[in-house]
Amino acid sequence: MSMSQKLVDRLRGEFGDAILAAGSHRGDETVTVSRDRLLDVLGHLRDVEGCEQLSDIAGVDYPKRGERFEVNYLLRSLSNNHRLRVKVDVAEDQPVPSATKLWRSADWHEREVYDLFGVPFAGHPDLRRILCHHEFEGHALRKDYPIEQGQECSRPEHLFADEDVVRAAKRASAMVAGPDATHDEVHPSDLLTENIGPSHPAMHGALRAEILLDGETILEARTEIGYIHRCFEKEAEDHTWAQVMPYTDRLNYCSAMLNNSIYAAAVEKLLGVEVTPRCQAIRVIVSELSRIIDHLVCVCANLVDIGALTNYWYLYNIRESIYQSLEKLCGSRLTTNYARIGGLSHDLYPEFDAEIRVKMNELMAGHTDVMKLIARNRIFLDRTVGVGAISRADALSFGFTGPCLRATGLDWDLRKAAPYSGYEQYSFEIPTGTNGDTYDRIMVRMAEMVQSRSIVLQALDKLPDGPVNLDDRAITLPPKRNVYQSIEGVMSQFKLVYEGIQVPAGEAYGFGEGANGELGFFCVSDGSGHPYRMKVRPPCFPIFSAYTHLIEGAMIPDAIATLGSLNIIAGELDR
Repeated sequence: MSMSQKLVDRLRGEFGDAILAAGSHRGDETVTVSRDRLLDVLGHLRDVEGCEQLSDIAGVDYPKRGERFEVNYLLRSLSNNHRLRVKVDVAEDQPVPSATKLWRSADWHEREVYDLFGVPFAGHPDLRRILCHHEFEGHALRKDYPIEQGQECSRPEHLFADEDVVRAAKRASAMVAGPDATHDEVHPSDLLTENIGPSHPAMHGALRAEILLDGETILEARTEIGYIHRCFEKEAEDHTWAQVMPYTDRLNYCSAMLNNSIYAAAVEKLLGVEVTPRCQAIRVIVSELSRIIDHLVCVCANLVDIGALTNYWYLYNIRESIYQSLEKLCGSRLTTNYARIGGLSHDLYPEFDAEIRVKMNELMAGHTDVMKLIARNRIFLDRTVGVGAISRADALSFGFTGPCLRATGLDWDLRKAAPYSGYEQYSFEIPTGTNGDTYDRIMVRMAEMVQSRSIVLQALDKLPDGPVNLDDRAITLPPKRNVYQSIEGVMSQFKLVYEGIQVPAGEAYGFGEGANGELGFFCVSDGSGHPYRMKVRPPCFPIFSAYTHLIEGAMIPDAIATLGSLNIIAGELDR
């Protein structure tokens, strides 16, 4: 019996009839709880069972049911290395108690479910839309919302009301009060409201932060996202499982092949199949190359933000060199599309091995040059050490994963904690930081590039022979020669393209270690050729929710340095 199954048994013993149902599918344990005991169960899971993280909240719409909506809480225990999905059924307009007092990540996750499904959360401190604009009418992920219906926004949303400014002024006055005070009382008129973004290169995408300044100090900040919300999850319901694949390229477009591989593995989990050893090894290679180029652009752009331009060329030239090989491999550069459900689009080209080995040597040369420039550079250290710091406890509560979590000193990496694609075969270390600040986030990514290089070389050294695709015509396209030479091949391709892969009914959460952290896909199938529900768990979403927490009390240059080190990718954030 797995740890997760034992956990379900303990919940039954503790809460009795409040546990309405329990089930297991494809290794995922789920419990359905009564709405009135939801917070009791969630609190018990956090405080007693060690579920430190609320990874995501996923809504599902079943219009024909009396209790129309399912709200799924995806919980993870890093200390005990187990997962659990807690489900509650609610009728339309029926409030669900907010979990924001248990996990800080619940704030944005609940706002998303409210925005896209209309499920209210009682006790939420700021329940308003988050991906759709403030003038949007209806709820886009309900099954009865037309996929073609867009809505324009005619006026901007002001994130600070007058009472917010008054409250901030009172807080600023209290901070400077005292017998030795040299600062007069702060009046609301003394504060300056300023926008950072969404149209500014320092924001690294269509991100907006509205800040209240007292002089040059940020008293309070609020963020707005959704500027490039592309309806990934709505489009997924209107396409076959295979047709969703190109949309994954456009999540984190700085490491597109990583997205491809993790999505393919998520659907394969729901199918109950495992790809060939050669396919697994190649996915590892392209995933680690994707991680390298993602870290390269993150670090080099972050260094430019704080004035260190020379480093950009040392790192970006290597990124361009790797892109040349990826372009030869799949025919495109930025939004690369290589993985397929059940395998890959094709095998490696003959010169791939030799080319990548040369580029990995170039990586180490560039890495060494940059470390010589920044490791003991006083300006770099002054701009990064202690800037945008977050504690490990806060990072876990906000839902941090990936380099931003490891920068706090926690050596959590899904490639080791929950190995997939054969990662257990490779020897590598998990770099960590100490203070969870901008310096640590940069240095963790610098160290991770070296570890990814090692994984790539190990995978090339022991790359197995054999096919890259499953020999299953219900999942993978037949060879072209069969299509051209037999009616069976023609019909097999026709059905897969037009009807899609017939994924058995059920639910599964597939996940992997993306460049920014845990990238997950909560897949719900009704047995047809397209997803009934596809919920993306983007690592950037919970990380950016903490941005205001990180920059309050800092100055604008610190806010820019902090943002670059978080590596927020708007395509992944907004979906």
